[in-house]
Amino acid sequence: MEVKEIIELMKAMSENGMTGFELAEGDWKLTMKREKKVVAAAQTPVVMQVPGQGSMIQAADVTVMEQVSGENAEKKVSGISEKVITCPLVGTFYSSPAPDAEDYVKVGDTVKKGQVIGIVEAMKLMNEIESEYDGIVEEILVKNEETVEYGQPLFRIR
Repeated sequence: MEVKEIIELMKAMSENGMTGFELAEGDWKLTMKREKKVVAAAQTPVVMQVPGQGSMIQAADVTVMEQVSGENAEKKVSGISEKVITCPLVGTFYSSPAPDAEDYVKVGDTVKKGQVIGIVEAMKLMNEIESEYDGIVEEILVKNEETVEYGQPLFRIR
């Protein structure tokens, strides 16, 4: 695979909000992932490890970065929480348990870790999406019955 093709994959990954990508061909494997970084322009760059080398390639041209560490990093950029709940699989997102039922959560609701906050239907199976954090729903990033991708941000919690 050429560097040009890898960069195109990185751009596609970034444009589609993906947080991870893996490709295996023959005896080599390409793994790309987005790392949580705070950037001067509040962008999250896409970085990837080049197979067989220890170097990293970065898609965004930025100069000032600060690593956000820890599983429950609560760093904020311009008042926006970094606590984001992402989609664990590809499917259709549902905000309530039934079409005529009330939504699991609304913006401003308090949630507890492990609380069901949505459903993703994949291959006729309903998969409950649970909150990974205690906090308040700051933003719901998808609409009811919207098709969602693996790694796509669904909720922002503060």
